[in-house]
Amino acid sequence: MAASERTALGPLVGAIDQGTSSTRFLVFNAKTAELLSHHQVEIKQEFPREGWVEQDPKEILNSVYECVEKTCEKMKQLNINIANIRAIGVTNQRETTVVWDKTTGEPLYNAIVWLDLRTQSTVERLLKRIPGKNKTFSKFKTGLPLSTYFSAVKLRWLLDNVEEIRKAVEDRRAMFGTIDSWLIWSLTGGKNGGIHCTDVTNASRTMLFNIHSLEWDPELCKFFDIPMEILPNVRSSSEVYGLMVCFPVFKSGALTGVPISGCLGDQSAALVGQMCFRDGQAKNTYGTGCFLLCNTGQKSVFSEHGLITTIAYKMGRDKPAFYALEGSVAIAGAVVRWLRDNLGIAKTSQEVEKLAADVGTSYGCYFVPAFSGLYAPYWEPSARGIICGLTQFTNKSHIAFAALEAVCFQTREILDAMNKDCGIPLSQLQVDGGMTNNKILMQLQSDILCIPVVKPSMPETTALGAAMAAGAAEGVGVWSLNPGDLTAVTCERFEPQINPEESEYRYARWKKAVMKSMGWETSDSPNGKPK
Repeated sequence: MAASERTALGPLVGAIDQGTSSTRFLVFNAKTAELLSHHQVEIKQEFPREGWVEQDPKEILNSVYECVEKTCEKMKQLNINIANIRAIGVTNQRETTVVWDKTTGEPLYNAIVWLDLRTQSTVERLLKRIPGKNKTFSKFKTGLPLSTYFSAVKLRWLLDNVEEIRKAVEDRRAMFGTIDSWLIWSLTGGKNGGIHCTDVTNASRTMLFNIHSLEWDPELCKFFDIPMEILPNVRSSSEVYGLMVCFPVFKSGALTGVPISGCLGDQSAALVGQMCFRDGQAKNTYGTGCFLLCNTGQKSVFSEHGLITTIAYKMGRDKPAFYALEGSVAIAGAVVRWLRDNLGIAKTSQEVEKLAADVGTSYGCYFVPAFSGLYAPYWEPSARGIICGLTQFTNKSHIAFAALEAVCFQTREILDAMNKDCGIPLSQLQVDGGMTNNKILMQLQSDILCIPVVKPSMPETTALGAAMAAGAAEGVGVWSLNPGDLTAVTCERFEPQINPEESEYRYARWKKAVMKSMGWETSDSPNGKPK
């Protein structure tokens, strides 16, 4: 690109993509959706006890500052004028729970990550108060089953166990939010007038939000005993929430005064970035976990097969909410990280792919990575990870292959559930997320599903979705979401290469392994009790 072309790019939109394992800031051309520059920082996950997963909210915020600063430096080197960035979108790991002090701007405890299992005893205690111990008691209000996964039980645990948070609530100093709320509040001024808000997609993951009235539900807040004054204001996914303020950490003063005008939970953002705006369109994102979402239009569809109902997006204050059916798998990319960091069988994620490629089979070995119990379609918190079918012949390459296969089998389970609920089987699967760079995984996925897998050549669809929402916001208006204006995306296709009988045989063996993973852990076992 010539220097004159670079300076004449027209309006640009930035996206903060705060995921479970990393933070990124990316800048897109609003006219062509081309990714111009980005920077990524890995985020530490802390495991203070078995089943506990935490992150430092300050580290997350500082990673955003670093990514913005570094991306702006890269853009200057490319001779791209950062003054052309007209808006910023935020997309984030959902459900992860932060409580902070609005007078000091400091977090009152580490963020409890969506994967965290410490709330199992909280869930069981709450279940005892529900007639028939019905986990789906609030399904028609929230779309969600009672589970350790969602924010309300994490917040309940914090209120029960952290004296500092209880005191801050009494003193009316406490603010609760998911990661989007923490970032937007901090970036728009923090203790000096920061905007305390969230969007409908993130709110719909708390278990405190009525997905029909689009408001916090007083009855649910009462059930979980959560004071409503600590909750953020709920806004649409595409409107101006506030302006970026100048921070001492931004040496360049970059982006001061730029509106933050898009906010979507990461899976909703990927649905938007994959242009799944029509009823029946679906995508699967392979990140730390795996998330299959199908747009059900302006009607909420309730699953009979273990999927959850969630808000897909609401593209403007006066625009309708669109809904999605979702299949959530807790462990996808996280299993590769576990093989690397915990077992040490590979130094990099790429090496895991190479190990799997060396054998091309698991040789009858099956891996169920139920490290955080099983999510959809089972919702079985007592499950734990197992590797079975081992023989003296099994080696680390077979285990690496079985780990990749596990991601594909879990996707097959939620796709089967989706097909039953929707009545119309998907003819192909649109995919995105970091793991889609693994070609063996994508081919395996096509083989196990017996349908083509379609991957866009620009894999950053989550960030793209947030940028689209921000650029399309009223008062910004640099990105058109009209179907005719959306840029056609080039894709790579993976076609099934094994016969369906073999695929079915392997899938049946996997299901057998899943059954053996269940019922391992109870909250009254020694490992289940907080010490």
